[in-house]
Amino acid sequence: MFLFKKGLMVIIGSIFLSLGINLFLAPNKILDGGFIGLSLILNYLFNLKIGLMIVILSLPMFIVAWFKEKKYFYNSLHGLFISSFFIDYLRPLRYLLHLDILYSSIIGGIFVGLGTGLMLRFDISTCGTDLLALFLSKRFGINVGMIILFIDSFVISLGGLLISGGTFLFSIFTIAAGGITISLVNRHAAHA
Repeated sequence: MFLFKKGLMVIIGSIFLSLGINLFLAPNKILDGGFIGLSLILNYLFNLKIGLMIVILSLPMFIVAWFKEKKYFYNSLHGLFISSFFIDYLRPLRYLLHLDILYSSIIGGIFVGLGTGLMLRFDISTCGTDLLALFLSKRFGINVGMIILFIDSFVISLGGLLISGGTFLFSIFTIAAGGITISLVNRHAAHA
């Protein structure tokens, strides 16, 4: 029963994540953090598939996980591939809604945070950024959350330079809304 719930959560979480990206972030050139954000930058600049880019950027971290963190590897590989599939499969939804960019950044962050948070409840990840943060934390003794914040800040700053200042500004709202949503989803799980 647990494996069924875990599999169901990967699918539901991946759909929320892909809806957040395709309905709200991508149409407005807004970023998320980590490898998802880098994949969005590659999409905005070169029209590369977001899901495929997430897989390509995450593969080196998953190869490292195979040797150093097998539990992470087994728990997250399916999250990576399923969420990346849904992100690319649901791409046609980009043209379905036309919301104000501020609302899109917040709602997109909530959707991405909800999808990510649901998967994190079952120790599933969608990309290798958190593993990179874990390795750097162990190596340098820095808090994992601070490393993730640094990575996310770097990604949206890069997007601000390469795409626009608006991308940077509204991506801050997205990351904040996503972070709060992830915290709420997982806080509720801890008390349930």
